[in-house]
Amino acid sequence: MTAAVTATARRARTASRALAITTRATKDAALQAMADALDERVEEVLEANGRDVAAAEANGTPANIIDRLRLTGARVAAMAQGLRDVAGLADPVGEVVRGNVLANGLELRQVRVPFGVVGMIYEARPNVTADAAGICLKSGNAVLLRGSSSARHSNRAVVDVLRDAVGGAGLPEDAIQLVPGDTHDSVKALMRARGDVDVLIPRGGAGLIRSVVEESTVPVIETGVGNCHVYVDAGADLDKALAIVVNAKTHRTSVCNAAESLLVHAAVAERFLPRVVTALQEAGVTIHGDAAFRAYDDVVAATDEDWATEYLSLDLAAGVVPDLDAALDHIRTWSSQHSDAIVTEDQAAARRFVAEVDSAAVLVNASTRFTDGGEFGFGAEIGISTQKLHARGPMGLPEMTSTKYVVIGDGHIR
Repeated sequence: MTAAVTATARRARTASRALAITTRATKDAALQAMADALDERVEEVLEANGRDVAAAEANGTPANIIDRLRLTGARVAAMAQGLRDVAGLADPVGEVVRGNVLANGLELRQVRVPFGVVGMIYEARPNVTADAAGICLKSGNAVLLRGSSSARHSNRAVVDVLRDAVGGAGLPEDAIQLVPGDTHDSVKALMRARGDVDVLIPRGGAGLIRSVVEESTVPVIETGVGNCHVYVDAGADLDKALAIVVNAKTHRTSVCNAAESLLVHAAVAERFLPRVVTALQEAGVTIHGDAAFRAYDDVVAATDEDWATEYLSLDLAAGVVPDLDAALDHIRTWSSQHSDAIVTEDQAAARRFVAEVDSAAVLVNASTRFTDGGEFGFGAEIGISTQKLHARGPMGLPEMTSTKYVVIGDGHIR
């Protein structure tokens, strides 16, 4: 298996050299061709996805995981539109990050360049296959895709469509490849392919991300789980707060920017809790609450495990805090540093929350569901980084590049 993965990575390396010097016009034409091909061959993709979904249902896979796995005509159309959106974005390759003329007359420029070969290890979601392929191609990178075995038919169908389109546009098909194999051995081989693969990006649950970070010899950009909080402050507009909490929890539960914990300031708890409990329960949410929330029917007791959990389901941990300090302490203790929000009309409280919450995205009077590359105007994202090196938050095109210095002289010696 190691030999097969190595051979695949080396084909990607060859393809990456061609991509690195490809013009924006050619890359954009390839992206448009990829989008058109998905539209034209949607039934082929849906048939393959149907086999994966049927197998997952037969195996008793939880509903939230099946939701992430399932493709529909609308979702495939969104994948195609994501590729078109990326084609419309500025090409980061060659962008001058900074530049100047040194005192000795040397011209110095720092410019963006592709990583080279990017490995993606991800779970369930076949839409990631198209997103990653598009973003990597636009940023001049070849991509090696290792999705979960539960989506093998879907991923193969999507990759076949995209490779055909890329080849037809005059670029090497090996710019987009599936990593061979369905066992952990192929994942392990990819994680050990230092020198053949430049960077790995894991995207999935906590166990997957931890395994890649701890076991990989290839540099890793860590995407994180989303234990996201909404804090309703004493100064909150409670109508706004109710809409934000319900949207953050229920708009789509199986994604990393869905809210998993609710904190309510004690000063507004008596007025807000009856409204929010009713609204959440009417939406089918099971509330795991502290003593204040358990005063209401059908609220179950919250444990430390609940405060630490990324549910990805219609479950929510909820509690009342005495003040902003307690809310900040709670978030520091339990947040996964993905996205945390405050609802308040008190500008001093908002400024303090923004300053003291150390997360990739901090939101004021807005749902956590907005932490998304598309919503931020980045086009399709490749993941949301919760680390602090190189990239943090939604990773779009610039985050898929490194830089190099170009130094131009005229016979200069030191």
